[in-house]
Amino acid sequence: MSHEHKPHAPHDHAHAAAHDHDIEALDGSIFGDDQPCFGCSPSNPFGMKLKPVREGRAVTVRYTAPPEFQGPAGVMHGGLVTTLADELAGWVVIAVRKQFGFTGAITARLLKPVRIGVEVQGRATIVSENARTLKIDVRLHQSGEEMYRGMFSFVVLDEAGTEKVMGMRLPEAWRKFARAKVE
Repeated sequence: MSHEHKPHAPHDHAHAAAHDHDIEALDGSIFGDDQPCFGCSPSNPFGMKLKPVREGRAVTVRYTAPPEFQGPAGVMHGGLVTTLADELAGWVVIAVRKQFGFTGAITARLLKPVRIGVEVQGRATIVSENARTLKIDVRLHQSGEEMYRGMFSFVVLDEAGTEKVMGMRLPEAWRKFARAKVE
């Protein structure tokens, strides 16, 4: 299957305003009913079972961490906070670019403790991109305060590159999300 990514045209504010009101619920089962993702698989018994939403060119999520995700008492483990943010970054690549990417780098600031049992609102937006790489800004808020700020670099690979990273043949449900091979 061939995919071609066209560079974005200069920003058209009128078109962007109309597109920004475009909302779509996203579903982790697009990668197969038995896909194992810790962040978004609806069937992973230990996972977050996130239900991201595309809002224009951003992806948002609302999530309340259970007691099992504590580090210090009452506080969500920092690695899991970053997992939540990383998952949002990945979903903005899927939702906006219609491609699957891999995390290449993370710069994170845990600004305040994320509380267990209190809803977190997350938002990811692409701040720069080319055919193979993207920079994604992720913010997490809780009770109206910014708790986390992260910048993620994602790499979008072709089918062969994706298979090499995954160490296996690319599952059929994932093929449509691979970047077209660049000769």
